Amino acid sequence: MSKTILITGGAGFIGSHLTRLFVKKYPDYKIVNLDKLTYAGNLENLRDIEGAPNYQFVKGDIADLSFVRSMFEQHHFDGVLHCAAESHVDRSIANPLEFVQTNVVGTVCLLQAAFEAWSENMEDKIFYHISTDEVYGSLGTEGFFTEKTAYDPRSPYSASKASSDHFVRAFYHTYKLPVKLSNCSNNYGPFHFPEKLIPLCIMNIIHRRPLPIYGKGENVRDWLYVEDHVSAIDLIFHKGKLGETYNIGGHNEWSNINLVKELCRQMDSKLSRKSGESEQLITYVKDRAGHDLRYAIDSSKLTRDLGWKPSLQFEEGLSRTIDWYLQNQTWLEDVTSGSYQNYYQQQYHRR
Repeated sequence: MSKTILITGGAGFIGSHLTRLFVKKYPDYKIVNLDKLTYAGNLENLRDIEGAPNYQFVKGDIADLSFVRSMFEQHHFDGVLHCAAESHVDRSIANPLEFVQTNVVGTVCLLQAAFEAWSENMEDKIFYHISTDEVYGSLGTEGFFTEKTAYDPRSPYSASKASSDHFVRAFYHTYKLPVKLSNCSNNYGPFHFPEKLIPLCIMNIIHRRPLPIYGKGENVRDWLYVEDHVSAIDLIFHKGKLGETYNIGGHNEWSNINLVKELCRQMDSKLSRKSGESEQLITYVKDRAGHDLRYAIDSSKLTRDLGWKPSLQFEEGLSRTIDWYLQNQTWLEDVTSGSYQNYYQQQYHRR
């Protein structure tokens, strides 16, 4: 193998798409997927590659420094793609310390282990940290986040990610650790855990359950198809400059209410329901505490320097996403019931 790459959180939503891309695109890379398999980590997301000769799964906690050190000693990683994170804002409001432990302590453990392993020879090594646009705070009705936008996190989740970003840059400036960073807008697509807006609404429409919308649904997000995101990560990992940050956006701004109405329209058509039937399920609920009004990313640096552009507009990406969930309702039922977590026991404990 020409390189050995560690992907953290590789059984999660973005991580599983990234793992699949690297395993299939780079057969001469050994890909080690390290995941704690919390509620959102699902090895069923990777069934199609679990037998690949260049793929290995390891269950473990990135916040356990001695364990992470042993991983570097055993595998001699040439690169790290750090996806592992607690990411749901509502959960961070309920339990901020859990987010500090995973997103901050876990990231620092990885940085420390990488530095110790690579300190004598950092040539051709890369520590790539994957972050979020939420670290920048909230926009008004105009303007965009750029790589130079000042950090202004508003939730425990975004504060924990902002802290992890700062530690990555600190290791670059203090220890010369070869790092790259990216901050992305809201992802959507197959294998998304149904606590997030799009898969939650798809599931609820299927079962004719209420569609909960915070406040008046006026909050705006920039939506990025997950496969476009991981293609950008691939490009940055291989061709981006060390020490640089790249913003990755979908150029698809939608208010929550308009997004859900478009989702209802498409699902009524796909499910052969009366036009407007699913919109009747929309239910307005108390707004989220500290709810940011608008996120929008300027990804012109990534386009200018590396030639990346998103391949899909939102309506087409949403249609593909709906089709996947309709064709994989067993997966949806398994993750909502928790039964998917038995797969690790069945698949790995028998070996």
